[in-house]
Amino acid sequence: MTVPIKALQVPTMPVSLLWAVDVYGRVYSLSTAGQQWEQCHDAQMEFKRVTAAQQCCWGIACDNNIYLNVHASDLPVRYQEETYENQRWNPVDGFSDRLLPSDRWQWSDITGLQNQPLDNFRIPSDSWEWEGDWRQCCSWWTPLYLEAHSINGWTYAIDFPATYTKDKKWNSCVRRRRWLRYRRYKAMDTWAKIPPQQTTLPDPFSDISCGGWEINEEPRGRLSMWAVSLQGKVWFREGIYHHNPEGSFWEEIPLPGEVVQISCGPGDLVWAVLWEGQLIVREGISRDCPKGTSWAVVDSPSPDVGATHVAVGNNVVWALTKDNKVWFRRGVNSHNPCGSGWISMVGEMIMINVGLNDQVLAIGSEDRAVYFRQGVTSSELSGKTWRAITVPRDGDRSHSSASAGSLQSAGCYFCGEVRAQSVVSDVESDTEKGSTDGTSLLVASSSPESFVDAPTDHSDQPIETPKPRIPKVTSDSFISELVSDRDPGKTSREGVAAGPAVLEDESLPGEEEIKAPCVGVAISPSQSGGPLDPQWSNVDLEEAQGHLVQTGAVVDSADTCSLSSVATYTLAMEDPYGADEHPLWAWVSGGGCSVDSHSQLSWFNCSMNTSSMVQSVQSMSLSVTPAQTAAWRRQIFEQLSERTKREIDNFRHYEQAIEKSVWVKKGTMQWWRDWKPHKWIDVHFALEQFSGSEGNKDGILFIYYNFYEEKKYLHAFINEVTILVPVLNDSKHTFAIYTPERTKQRWPIRLAAATEQEMHDWLALLSDSCCDSRLIQGPPSKQAIWSLTCKGDIFVSEPCPSLEAMPYPTPCDQMFWRQVGGHLRVVECNSVGIVWGIGYDHTAWVYTGGYGGGIFQGLSSSTDNIYTQVDAKSVYIYENQRWNPVSGYTNRGLPTDRYMWSDASGLHECTKTNMKPPSPQWTWVSDWAIDYTQSSVDLVPLWAISNKGDVLCRLGVTTLTPAGSSWLHVGTDQPFKSISIGAASQVWAIAKDGSAFYRGSVSPQSPAGDCWYHIPSPAKQKLKQVSVGRTSVYTVDENGNLWYRQGVTPSYPQGSSWEHISNNVRKVSLGPLDQVWIIADKVQGSQSLSCGTGGWDHITVRGNSMEPPRIRLPSLTAPAPQSPLPVSNMKVNGDAVGC
Repeated sequence: MTVPIKALQVPTMPVSLLWAVDVYGRVYSLSTAGQQWEQCHDAQMEFKRVTAAQQCCWGIACDNNIYLNVHASDLPVRYQEETYENQRWNPVDGFSDRLLPSDRWQWSDITGLQNQPLDNFRIPSDSWEWEGDWRQCCSWWTPLYLEAHSINGWTYAIDFPATYTKDKKWNSCVRRRRWLRYRRYKAMDTWAKIPPQQTTLPDPFSDISCGGWEINEEPRGRLSMWAVSLQGKVWFREGIYHHNPEGSFWEEIPLPGEVVQISCGPGDLVWAVLWEGQLIVREGISRDCPKGTSWAVVDSPSPDVGATHVAVGNNVVWALTKDNKVWFRRGVNSHNPCGSGWISMVGEMIMINVGLNDQVLAIGSEDRAVYFRQGVTSSELSGKTWRAITVPRDGDRSHSSASAGSLQSAGCYFCGEVRAQSVVSDVESDTEKGSTDGTSLLVASSSPESFVDAPTDHSDQPIETPKPRIPKVTSDSFISELVSDRDPGKTSREGVAAGPAVLEDESLPGEEEIKAPCVGVAISPSQSGGPLDPQWSNVDLEEAQGHLVQTGAVVDSADTCSLSSVATYTLAMEDPYGADEHPLWAWVSGGGCSVDSHSQLSWFNCSMNTSSMVQSVQSMSLSVTPAQTAAWRRQIFEQLSERTKREIDNFRHYEQAIEKSVWVKKGTMQWWRDWKPHKWIDVHFALEQFSGSEGNKDGILFIYYNFYEEKKYLHAFINEVTILVPVLNDSKHTFAIYTPERTKQRWPIRLAAATEQEMHDWLALLSDSCCDSRLIQGPPSKQAIWSLTCKGDIFVSEPCPSLEAMPYPTPCDQMFWRQVGGHLRVVECNSVGIVWGIGYDHTAWVYTGGYGGGIFQGLSSSTDNIYTQVDAKSVYIYENQRWNPVSGYTNRGLPTDRYMWSDASGLHECTKTNMKPPSPQWTWVSDWAIDYTQSSVDLVPLWAISNKGDVLCRLGVTTLTPAGSSWLHVGTDQPFKSISIGAASQVWAIAKDGSAFYRGSVSPQSPAGDCWYHIPSPAKQKLKQVSVGRTSVYTVDENGNLWYRQGVTPSYPQGSSWEHISNNVRKVSLGPLDQVWIIADKVQGSQSLSCGTGGWDHITVRGNSMEPPRIRLPSLTAPAPQSPLPVSNMKVNGDAVGC
């Protein structure tokens, strides 16, 4: 049985996007690393709302059509169309397209039930394009040893349908071959309309929500898309995945009532809001049934006020009621999607959304700003406080600078009054035509003659400004409340009473003339002077805020060659840059925004009054003369010198206290007691770290416990700790601390923290302390030794010169190992610092030079060269049955039989229910399924083996480009399973039948060589792994025996015979100086050594080119030497090394 499981380790926060829509229908995105909203300028219409995932963003436009924006990536979106050509043999024509009436179509799908001729295939929309023409799927993709049997791609069988083979037999009466054609999705980073299906939907959509990407990883990029129509029906989009981002068709989902809004989380949570204010929850969502099976009704958070909006995440549900109150649903998880109860939260919002990692975003009901919920962690899902996102938009800053520049270029400042009669018709016409900005009106004077002397009889009268109000936007419908159907016959007083905004129901009585900050009688319909695109429509606020700028106007860009100018009037209550209004948001989506509790965001540091501050600084700088500037600088320098003398120079004779500091961190944990009966007991844990007078750091661990009401303690020195390993435990967050003595005893110090985050914090802190005590900083060196545990965790050790010094090498249990973020199955390196790895899903990874990652953040991790790694592996358990004459094969075995559900050895019971993921970073992504295939893979820096056994050579690998450029396929006559390259380009490999091969004529000029030389394996043994050093070749067979190849010389690199070295060997690794390291198998006490950590599974010392010091043993008669023999430099892998 097999279960693929997935581990997601995020060493650093990747750059992702937060999407939002303002009340004018414009779409903006905000990067997690950015500090301003970027407008989607390619959108040619207004949008109502959007819903985002990491790879794409969906939206409903004002034309009621759904649009898709797929993010561009290095991997193109390609879809493979296929059809099968079928032929039958007859005695006259041989194989031809003359089929029997009962046969399948000449061109069909794989089942033969659907007619699929080549000319019937069409691209689904204008967003796709064909890549080439149809071609036969023939022998280029087949393995080399099957190539002779595949002629033009035909496969043969006795009849339709039957089992097809590549061999043509005497009774092969039918044959078929597959034709392929690829189409590529070309509409990347732009909004593309989703094509309507064959049957037009009865009504347009009013809400959409995407999610479900964590339900199933196959096919890659799969999404669940839910939509709500205006009639309250719910629809599900089928067939959305990476190769088909648009999906296939809509399917209606039965409902218990009319729905107004729906929300889908990354997992299996789907909630919706009914028209009556109740909520419904979709149940039965699984990998095999992403649409679910039934609905469950949940009452509104408030019995008197119905719900209007709901948002779900992985394990959270947030809701809003009609009074804009915020509610949090407790007890929600995959097993209980309905939760257990509501909790009232602080704040009043009109819209709420849950992003990745259960982070919450909302839009305030009063100021219409986007708020981010701070303090959301896995242990505190409700968060702590709301914080407004105060970054500007991309057009704000440039707009204000252009306005100031156009004022100065005009050479004059405008003041006076504008007659209402002269501007009203132009204001109304401009309002109805709209503008590309959608937030301001443009008043321009085309020549100096258009200036009019305004009367002054009303100059002293104050202007009555209406109270600013913002229209309410509900989740049911917001765009209709924002559209203002103006009457062209409005009076002039109504047209300008509230500034540039035209109000339908409110006007300012009593005044025929309105004072304005500039004079002008001509109004341009657009900034370019031409008519606007009819696709665009200006959506103004129905209850806009009246706010007249009485101190002056900010002028937009104008032609510097004339005296014309443009004055911009804001509609909002606050003006961030003096040109555009305070942004009013209508919708936000964080489904593609990857933010966690440790993310450092720059969304809250931008002041909304930046423009006024810049203007004040500019005005202040205009009044400061150069003489005043020089005096001011001199005064500051004198004050700084005085302060330095007062605070530093007068105390130089004192000893710096920081040189001998003691720093203590305490906490409460549980400790697995050393003596019997073993059990968890509560202890106090303390780390005491101190620094000496020379700056060296060290520390001690203390564990305080009670033994028969007597207080005792256990301690360990930091410089004696050799490795810190997280331990898998069903109910506790535990980790193990190893020292050389405890490694020999096979009994580490095991501690359990209260939460997973606390465990990660302690592991990161202890790892930093261990590195500080050993003066280890930064990334691993080129000579580092890399190793993997059985759980896939990556560890690295820095070799010391005495590590392999003879005759007294450093014991392996004294090596210090530090963890590196990531998860691999195989890792290999060389002495120039190139490190490659293979994940459990057979994906190749290259080490980029970063360090830390994973749980190691802050100073213990680099800020760049850290990337996200996703891995998947399969867990196998075996179902065993015994045959009996009565009932056949059953699970009733004999008392001496193995367990009915066991591991491969049959010694350990492994059932479906008691199998747990190997570590807390893993999650199950599928149900149990029968496995019919198995594959293996191995990797070295320049040569690799695919999971199908093909041999590949990587070209272009250098220290500057460790990832290389391309793969070169190397032909073989059978699949391989292990490969290794040593000095002088010696390439050895192991085939799946257990025999060895040597690749001849491999050189830098010919990296792939020319031919394979078969090397017989040892008698009655099948080899499984090979490792090549400078002059040595070692192999390991399937029985755990270690073999050495004798007679390997430069003139005869194939060697002459095999010599048995040892048994009980799991893996072997040879260094560039012929160092031999192994991982021992079946060592006494090794099972207790792992204690849930997994034990060692792979090691590579191929990067350790450090020569051990040569020590001459003292003779009994001759005097002892005064110093060791000098060590000369040598070259390893082309690089000079030495000690």
